[in-house]
Amino acid sequence: MRDRLPVLAAALWWGSLSAVGFMVVPMLFAHLPTPAQAGQMAAKLFEAQTWVSVACCVALLVLSRCKHAEAQEPWAQAAMVFVVSGLLLALLVQFGVAPRIVARQDLRLWHSVGSVMYALQWLCALATLWRTARR
Repeated sequence: MRDRLPVLAAALWWGSLSAVGFMVVPMLFAHLPTPAQAGQMAAKLFEAQTWVSVACCVALLVLSRCKHAEAQEPWAQAAMVFVVSGLLLALLVQFGVAPRIVARQDLRLWHSVGSVMYALQWLCALATLWRTARR
């Protein structure tokens, strides 16, 4: 069972990023009456997504070693750079980029930066899922 938990955490991380970023948020902008309402709801969803990402990454970090083992699990050797990078990207978007978007500071620039960072986090999650699922 313990050997399947990293795959589950990576799948939850990648799947939640995919669902929120590529399905739910675009639907908000398509169906809510104003872009401002959609933006407020999107900000809340992206914040929730950040905490899902943090939880999944922390779980992956904890699961990367067996208890009392000196070496990492084989999947972790290949995936750790993606887990740490994805975790840092999630936190940077939430605490560095999102406040500027919400404050409408140079909106085009910060939205672009946030979108690129979200896409990079999605790629980190995909790479992690790929490596944890490979046996």
